[in-house]
Amino acid sequence: MSPVTKPQILQALAFIKDPELGLDLVSLGLIYETKVEGSTVVVRLTLTTPGCPLISTIIDDVRAALRGISGVEAVKVDLTFDPPWTPDKMSAEAKELLGMPQTKA
Repeated sequence: MSPVTKPQILQALAFIKDPELGLDLVSLGLIYETKVEGSTVVVRLTLTTPGCPLISTIIDDVRAALRGISGVEAVKVDLTFDPPWTPDKMSAEAKELLGMPQTKA
């Protein structure tokens, strides 16, 4: 069995939508870090607000999506609000879909 890769992890997480915004967690910039430790995937993520009433649902969705990858036996989710999420973490496509102005680099 080949090891789980970061692209596989991000692809699985890209199917999980933020219920309010309707965009995926990856495009929104909510995934801060992913790593593989043997057959365990560790994901460090944030949410747009600490008071999000769907924290448990989103974490359950992350676990379910990653357990669907061949070779993943366990998922550890590390929820953090440091650094806090800001819209500048979003992909250009997500900003465009939400009608946000693009910044020049």
